[in-house]
This record gives sequence, C-alpha cells and structure tokens, in this order.
Amino acid sequence: MNSAEIFALSDSYIAATYNRFPLALVKGAGVKVWDADGNEYLDALAGIAVCNLGHCHPRVTAAISEQACRLLHVSNLYHIEPQARLAEILCRLSFADKVFFCNSGAEANEAAIKLARRYGDAVLGEGRTRIITMRDSFHGRTMATLTATGQQKVKTGYQPLLEGFDYVPFNDIAAVAAAITDKTCAVLVEPVQGEGGVILPAADYLERLRQLCDEHKILLILDEVQTGIGRTGKFFAYQHSSIVPDILTSAKALGNGFPIGAMLASDRVLTHFGPGSHASTFGGNPLASAAALATIATLRDEKIVEKVAEKGAFLVAGLRKLQTEFPELISAVRGLGLMIGVDLKTPVGEIVKSCLERRLLVGSAGANTLRLTPPLIIKKTESETLLRILSEVFSDV
Repeated sequence: MNSAEIFALSDSYIAATYNRFPLALVKGAGVKVWDADGNEYLDALAGIAVCNLGHCHPRVTAAISEQACRLLHVSNLYHIEPQARLAEILCRLSFADKVFFCNSGAEANEAAIKLARRYGDAVLGEGRTRIITMRDSFHGRTMATLTATGQQKVKTGYQPLLEGFDYVPFNDIAAVAAAITDKTCAVLVEPVQGEGGVILPAADYLERLRQLCDEHKILLILDEVQTGIGRTGKFFAYQHSSIVPDILTSAKALGNGFPIGAMLASDRVLTHFGPGSHASTFGGNPLASAAALATIATLRDEKIVEKVAEKGAFLVAGLRKLQTEFPELISAVRGLGLMIGVDLKTPVGEIVKSCLERRLLVGSAGANTLRLTPPLIIKKTESETLLRILSEVFSDV
C-alpha cells in the first residue's frame, strides 16, 4: 500500500483520537525511518522517548524472534523465567526489592496509586489515601492517572473524576509542605516534567521532597516512565540525586518499543500487595520480558547510557547557538541527557510540520515547546544534520 491508501484506510476505520501527521511509516533502522512511499526521515522523537536503541535493533529483534518461537504467553498464574530474570536486573539497577509488571506507563502509575492508597490505609491509618501531584504533570490516560495528571485538558468530559488528589506547582517545596494533611499518603512526581514542557526542577528538589516525605512518614513515588532507561544519562533519573524513592514507575523505553511497564518498590511497601490485590493478564509475559532483557543488556554491553550526557550536551550547545542566531524565535533551551526542550515564541505545531517537510521527526510538549528525544544511539553526524535542518526551518520562519 502507498501512503495515500494507508491514510484512507486509517481514517475510515480507526477512532479519531489522534491528530495524525500525513505520514505512514513502514520501516525503521537505527535513527532512520521510511514511509510507505520510500522517503527517508531522521527520527529525533524515537516514538516519544521509547526507541532508545533506535529502530529494529538487531539484538532486541533477535530476542523477540527467538522468544516468539519458544513461548509467547502463559499468564501470571505460573512462574515465567525471562520475567524473573528481568525483575532481578531491574532491582539490581535500582533501589527496589520487588517489581510488578504491566503493559504501559499508565498501568504502572495506576498500580503505584493503588499501592500507595493500600499502604496509607494499612500503615498510616484509615482514610490516609490522598496523593499530592504537580501542576502540568502527566501520568496517563486511565481514570486514576488522568485525574492524577495536573493538566485540565486531559480531563475534560470525564467527570466525575476519581477523588483523592491535590495539586501543587512543580519545583515548589513550600507548596508541597502546605498541601500535606492528615489524609495524605504520598507525593507523586516526575523527576523531569515531559509532557509539561521538559521542565527541570532545582538540583536539590528531589532531596527536599524526600526529606519532607520522611518527616511526614508518607511515600515518595517517582514517575520515570519517560525519564528512565538511560534517557537522562543515568539508568533512572533519580540517580542524578542522592535519594531513593519508595515506588518508581517505568515503561516507554523498557522494551525499546515492545509494550511493557513496571512498578518498582521496596519490600516494606510492596508487602501490602498480596495475592489477588492487583493483577495484569499480559504484564511481563515471556515476549515482553525477552524484549526488555535484550534492551537492558544492550545498553549495558555497549555502554550507551554512559555516552548520553556528552551527546545531550552537544545538542544543547548547538541549540543554544541557534538561540543566539534566532533570538526572535527561541526563548529558552534546556535538557537533561537526551531529553531536551526548546521554548519558542511561535506555536510549535508549525515548526514540527516544517521539520516533517524536511524529513525530520520532532515533537512538541505543550503549545510552544519543541521536544527532542532522539534514540540514545544517535551519532554526532546525525545530531549535526538535526541542527542543520532546524536552522533551515528557523530561517524560513
């Protein structure tokens, strides 16, 4: 099928819940993707921070193929060898003692919310079920996670929402302290706000949140769905600090494109999830676990995460040079590793479309922030191409 045929079929039979670009991608390799008409694109979005190893990485592809020939699915009624090995590795790479597997970031955050409420009720006292989250945050599209999200636009039309969330400004410790009551059980926060505009907090923000949570004996939950698996230059973003959370959620890049989510937690918290308290039919099934195992092994063996800070610094330096050349267009550049935001003085949608016309895939985070989350394997020459195309786009604007 050519692109036009795919567009027509999609528009006819798929729910219109996305404002799709006129692009039908059919093949990928590394940092490149191709559409149905054979056109090549440089992908600086990576499926929204998902394909950290790029597209169709041979080790991940081989692992999926081999596992598919062996065992696809059995259910969590039984022990699953690749799942057990994946849980062990995630615990060794983090603070966690145990892992709960699911299929997506929203499901991981849903599990974290349920666990925090269960812990609060059992340990802190009846009614200790409220969770503090941040304005402009994003935690998912289920009823619980969209309610936890600090953006009104995702909630419109879904009232009544789930009770039990209080919202405060991001990077404001005093606001968190003022919001804690005798009903609070946890604070839920992204180490870097992704959908909110790639917003970085103060360097000591997580440390101060941890101290505040400890003082009030409440849980600290980190949503690392987007920041995890090497995106910021550490395996998890909290590892840039000296703290450990009580619960952490992961998904997106964990399977390098194969759907898998995980909730990591300490024993003292996860002990409140007993048999029958929570479940997932497909969570951590053999195929998903094999993909994640290959992803993590490749990141480790090829020392990819160790190179992320340098690659991110190169891109940020190039973007700041563009800022000096186009001060009427660019108001700010910020990033951590290869999670980068560029604030524009013009609607970002037009910039994204112009990049697409030049065969560059980029994203947006809000109305005026250009989002760059390229694969962690991006080469210097590819980053230079990215910067050159952006320069051309800004020149045209």
